[in-house]
Amino acid sequence: MNIAETLPAWAALPVIFLLVLGGLITLIGALGLLRLANFYQRIHGPAITVTLGAGCILIASMIYFTATQSRLVVHELLISVFVLMTAPVVAMMIMRAAVYRDLRKEHAADAAKASTDGPAADA
Repeated sequence: MNIAETLPAWAALPVIFLLVLGGLITLIGALGLLRLANFYQRIHGPAITVTLGAGCILIASMIYFTATQSRLVVHELLISVFVLMTAPVVAMMIMRAAVYRDLRKEHAADAAKASTDGPAADA
């Protein structure tokens, strides 16, 4: 007998719902990554949707293993908290690094333009 056949309906329905919802949310985030135009738009969508999708999948896993092992399983809850705390921070740090890189590139381009114009431009 398969363990999925012994899973009670009270646990099977939320597990199915959360797995499908988490998969759809993650898929939407991945499509946003492909569809959006520039780096700043690309990082925003997946940072939010992948975090929510992973949370749904981990909660479904927690419900499934709690029902099949007849004891409370909290490993997935700890992983969910870790993902929810770190993913937005990592996305923010990546965006800040990109802004800093773009500002340095603009500053270098302005400095190069000013040095090529030189004193002749002031006359």
